[in-house]
Amino acid sequence: MSPIAPSPRSWKENRSIATEFEGALLISSGLFPYFMLVSLEAGGPVRALALLLLAPLVRLLELAGLEWVALRVMIFVATAGLRVADLQAAAKATLPKFYLENLRRNAYRVFAGCGGKRYVITSCPRIMAEPFSREYLDVDGVLGTELRAFRGFFLGLTSPGGLMSGFRRLEALRAAMAGAEVIDVGLCGKDRDQPFMSVCAERHCITPQDAAQPVPRSEYPKPLIFHDGRLVALPTPLDSLIVLLWIPFGVLLVTLRIVVGLSSPYKLCLLCTAATGVRIRAQFHEPRSDAATRSSSHTLFVCNHRTLVDPVIISTALRRKVTAVTYSVSRLSELISPIPTIRLRRDRFEDGARMRSSLGHGDLVVCPEGTTCREPYLLRFSPLFAEIAEDIVPVAVTNEGSMFYGTTVRGRKSLDSFFFLMNPRPFYGLDFLANVTGGQKSKYDVANHVQQAIGRTIGFECTNLTRKDKYRMLAGHDGLDPKI
Repeated sequence: MSPIAPSPRSWKENRSIATEFEGALLISSGLFPYFMLVSLEAGGPVRALALLLLAPLVRLLELAGLEWVALRVMIFVATAGLRVADLQAAAKATLPKFYLENLRRNAYRVFAGCGGKRYVITSCPRIMAEPFSREYLDVDGVLGTELRAFRGFFLGLTSPGGLMSGFRRLEALRAAMAGAEVIDVGLCGKDRDQPFMSVCAERHCITPQDAAQPVPRSEYPKPLIFHDGRLVALPTPLDSLIVLLWIPFGVLLVTLRIVVGLSSPYKLCLLCTAATGVRIRAQFHEPRSDAATRSSSHTLFVCNHRTLVDPVIISTALRRKVTAVTYSVSRLSELISPIPTIRLRRDRFEDGARMRSSLGHGDLVVCPEGTTCREPYLLRFSPLFAEIAEDIVPVAVTNEGSMFYGTTVRGRKSLDSFFFLMNPRPFYGLDFLANVTGGQKSKYDVANHVQQAIGRTIGFECTNLTRKDKYRMLAGHDGLDPKI
């Protein structure tokens, strides 16, 4: 067997390939983090805690050469009693982000260079690997472990065929080949004695000399725009333990930050917020005195949407009260908000009247994307804001959190702000851009101009995707009745 190498261009049209998933296409051969993600996102914190407590046992079994036992333990804990639909949703919405970040660059180049039939072989449950493999890798078949289910719930056991390992891989690959005698290219991990490689004409194996370099974002098979899940980093056993130990401190820190936000005067709020560890960087593209003390007319601030606290951070940076426009925000989020909110109903005429009325009484912040986007992309801007004000201040927003995402599709939206504020040192960057005046432009031109101005400032790519696109991709519905 030879080490992996970049694929020749001549492969593109006619070469078939079979590759091992973990340890070959993925840099890491360990499956524990992906079972932890499934346990947390589809099963809940109690199931995730149970799996974490068993992590030492799983590791000991792997060191003893009993990987198949360790895998069965993880399968049982992560899936027993779990709804099939919940695992399917987590595999589609949460796992692809972490698979892409762990995708081995040189192995993927060989895989992508083969334009014939493509097969991915994995020991993990097929249901966990198939959505990513078909969506991002354009495979013809995913050969993985099948799980038993009864009336829509997993039993935590494998199908009668057992784990997809050893000679089972060879048998499954031959069945998938549909009469073909040989696979042109085979790619496996460090274990060179993979039986499925015997039907591969050209064999490549990961060696210690192969660089474990992930695929950069610019070379992703397709852009990663939407994903779900609370955790920012891949939950290895150590990272999972750190998150678990941090949660009690995080709850206390969230409480402190909320109390400070509700009790601090606007003039001191920025200083008090910084004292709790929240980092805010604000840049004004006009004199600060004009932006902060304008009183002759009220200002409409238009920003891209990162988390629910976007308007609160803008108010903190301006050191004055602003009103936030909201759509499907929970009553709890409204209750703990330190600034006024107005709830819209997704009716253009009624919403426009509400926004005009609010703007007549004070400054207003609106997020025309209608939903959040975690990645460096801007969704289509609704032009409604351009109908209610001539003088608009675009605000380019970026944010960072090291542990938790402050947004969710399938989880409880009422906890979004809490999770973001549970990060040890969350960061917000605000760029208040030059005023935009509608003039003779149509509302659509104004909306596109504001979107493009914000995108240029923070390096985000503008798209025509909408809130409905996001929810259809991640949850299979339009998102009109979110779970709060």
